[in-house]
Amino acid sequence: MEAQTLHTNFNLLIEIFGTVSFAMSGAFAAMQKRFDPFGVLIIAFVTSVGGGTLRDLLLDVPVFWMRDLVICTMIFIGAVLAIVVKSFERNFKVTLFIFDSLGLGLFTIIGIQKGLNADLHPIICLTLGTITGCFGGITRDLFLNRIPLIFRKEIYATACIVGGSLFLLLTYYSSFSYMLVQISTIVLIVVIRTLAVKYQWEMPKFYESRDQGEF
Repeated sequence: MEAQTLHTNFNLLIEIFGTVSFAMSGAFAAMQKRFDPFGVLIIAFVTSVGGGTLRDLLLDVPVFWMRDLVICTMIFIGAVLAIVVKSFERNFKVTLFIFDSLGLGLFTIIGIQKGLNADLHPIICLTLGTITGCFGGITRDLFLNRIPLIFRKEIYATACIVGGSLFLLLTYYSSFSYMLVQISTIVLIVVIRTLAVKYQWEMPKFYESRDQGEF
């Protein structure tokens, strides 16, 4: 009983941290574009709930942020924290990257777990995890009128897929504690994103230049 309670509380903690991380990444991205406070809050909101909303609609379950005010409160807190941090930190690019990577790892885990709880095939669970992790960022970038990261050269969805695959393998075939598996997966996703940006890892291209093959 205590182990189940600990597991439930840890999952809630992951969801809260993921929500705040994505809210802050959305807020920082909006402030880069010089949005007003209301615009910052809107972008923080869609970044935090975009992936989870699509996931829940696909699962045909109540949308998670509509069931209580905890998530909405966390989004508001994350946006306010970002505005406060803005007065101390001028390098938006680095700060945005940190919180976006954390949110990506945390929300990927949440999506996979939702799929497992619904008794879906592991590949579908991995897809749900990737959607949960990536779609908020896609929505954010579309609102900011820029090409989403997932469609550009950066390693983004691939990090979710690799981390999510590790999560499923360790869940089914290892004797590690569930919390350790969760933490290991989150760390792996963040590390992959960090190394990919630092060493400029890219997905293979099917063209040589921007103007070749365009119609």
